Amino acid sequence: MDVLWETVSPLTVREVSERLTERDLAHTTVMTVLDRLAKKGFAVRERDGRAWQYQAAASREAYVTELMLSALDQAAGDRQAALTRFARSVTDSEARALRSALEAFEDRSGS
Repeated sequence: MDVLWETVSPLTVREVSERLTERDLAHTTVMTVLDRLAKKGFAVRERDGRAWQYQAAASREAYVTELMLSALDQAAGDRQAALTRFARSVTDSEARALRSALEAFEDRSGS
Protein backbone atom coordinates (compact mmCIF):
# COMPACT_ATOMS: atom_id res chain seq x y z
CA MET A 1 0.00 0.00 0.00
CA ASP A 2 2.89 2.38 0.64
CA VAL A 3 3.82 2.28 -3.05
CA LEU A 4 0.25 3.07 -4.09
CA TRP A 5 -0.07 5.86 -1.52
CA GLU A 6 3.20 7.45 -2.68
CA THR A 7 2.03 8.03 -6.25
CA VAL A 8 -0.83 9.97 -7.75
CA SER A 9 -1.18 8.03 -10.98
CA PRO A 10 -2.23 4.38 -11.30
CA LEU A 11 0.56 1.80 -11.49
CA THR A 12 0.89 -1.55 -13.24
CA VAL A 13 2.07 -4.63 -11.36
CA ARG A 14 5.49 -4.23 -12.96
CA GLU A 15 5.74 -0.58 -11.83
CA VAL A 16 4.80 -1.55 -8.28
CA SER A 17 7.39 -4.37 -8.36
CA GLU A 18 10.08 -1.95 -9.54
CA ARG A 19 9.36 0.35 -6.58
CA LEU A 20 9.69 -2.49 -4.06
CA THR A 21 13.48 -2.29 -4.14
CA GLU A 22 14.05 -3.50 -0.56
CA ARG A 23 12.32 -6.83 -1.27
CA ASP A 24 12.94 -9.46 -3.90
CA LEU A 25 9.37 -10.49 -4.72
CA ALA A 26 8.18 -12.49 -7.67
CA HIS A 27 6.00 -10.68 -10.18
CA THR A 28 3.17 -13.15 -9.48
CA THR A 29 3.38 -12.43 -5.74
CA VAL A 30 2.98 -8.70 -6.31
CA MET A 31 0.11 -9.41 -8.73
CA THR A 32 -1.66 -11.62 -6.16
CA VAL A 33 -1.30 -9.05 -3.38
CA LEU A 34 -2.58 -6.21 -5.59
CA ASP A 35 -5.52 -8.36 -6.71
CA ARG A 36 -6.40 -9.12 -3.07
CA LEU A 37 -6.10 -5.44 -2.13
CA ALA A 38 -8.51 -4.59 -4.95
CA LYS A 39 -10.98 -7.30 -3.91
CA LYS A 40 -10.91 -6.03 -0.30
CA GLY A 41 -11.51 -2.45 -1.46
CA PHE A 42 -8.13 -1.03 -0.44
CA ALA A 43 -7.10 -0.50 -4.07
CA VAL A 44 -9.02 0.17 -7.26
CA ARG A 45 -7.98 -1.23 -10.57
CA GLU A 46 -8.78 -0.59 -14.19
CA ARG A 47 -7.76 -2.26 -17.39
CA ASP A 48 -5.10 -0.56 -19.52
CA GLY A 49 -4.72 -2.75 -22.60
CA ARG A 50 -3.64 -6.15 -21.34
CA ALA A 51 -2.43 -4.89 -17.96
CA TRP A 52 -4.26 -3.81 -14.85
CA GLN A 53 -3.42 -0.48 -13.27
CA TYR A 54 -3.82 -0.10 -9.52
CA GLN A 55 -4.38 2.93 -7.34
CA ALA A 56 -5.10 3.35 -3.63
CA ALA A 57 -8.84 3.49 -3.01
CA ALA A 58 -8.35 6.07 -0.24
CA SER A 59 -5.54 8.05 1.33
CA ARG A 60 -3.31 6.64 4.03
CA GLU A 61 -5.01 9.01 6.49
CA ALA A 62 -8.46 7.70 5.57
CA TYR A 63 -7.24 4.12 6.01
CA VAL A 64 -5.71 4.86 9.42
CA THR A 65 -8.92 6.63 10.44
CA GLU A 66 -10.92 3.51 9.57
CA LEU A 67 -8.52 1.39 11.61
CA MET A 68 -8.89 3.71 14.60
CA LEU A 69 -12.68 3.71 14.34
CA SER A 70 -12.69 -0.06 14.05
CA ALA A 71 -10.53 -0.32 17.17
CA LEU A 72 -12.95 1.97 19.02
CA ASP A 73 -15.84 -0.25 17.95
CA GLN A 74 -14.06 -3.17 19.60
CA ALA A 75 -13.81 -1.32 22.92
CA ALA A 76 -16.80 -3.32 24.18
CA GLY A 77 -19.05 -0.30 24.39
CA ASP A 78 -16.65 1.83 26.43
CA ARG A 79 -15.37 4.14 23.73
CA GLN A 80 -14.80 6.95 26.24
CA ALA A 81 -12.39 4.81 28.27
CA ALA A 82 -10.51 3.83 25.10
CA LEU A 83 -10.33 7.45 23.97
CA THR A 84 -9.15 8.57 27.41
CA ARG A 85 -6.41 5.96 27.46
CA PHE A 86 -5.38 6.94 23.94
CA ALA A 87 -5.27 10.64 24.89
CA ARG A 88 -2.98 9.82 27.82
CA SER A 89 -0.57 7.99 25.54
CA VAL A 90 0.03 10.67 22.90
CA THR A 91 2.98 13.04 22.89
CA ASP A 92 2.60 16.74 23.66
CA SER A 93 2.79 17.67 19.97
CA GLU A 94 0.18 15.01 19.09
CA ALA A 95 -2.07 16.35 21.86
CA ARG A 96 -1.73 19.87 20.43
CA ALA A 97 -2.64 18.55 16.98
CA LEU A 98 -5.72 16.80 18.41
CA ARG A 99 -6.80 19.95 20.26
CA SER A 100 -6.35 22.01 17.11
CA ALA A 101 -8.39 19.54 15.04
CA LEU A 102 -11.17 19.47 17.64
CA GLU A 103 -11.24 23.26 17.85
CA ALA A 104 -11.43 23.54 14.06
CA PHE A 105 -14.27 21.00 14.04
CA GLU A 106 -16.13 22.94 16.74
CA ASP A 107 -15.66 26.20 14.82
CA ARG A 108 -17.12 24.65 11.64
CA SER A 109 -20.02 22.94 13.37
CA GLY A 110 -20.89 26.01 15.43
CA SER A 111 -20.74 24.12 18.72
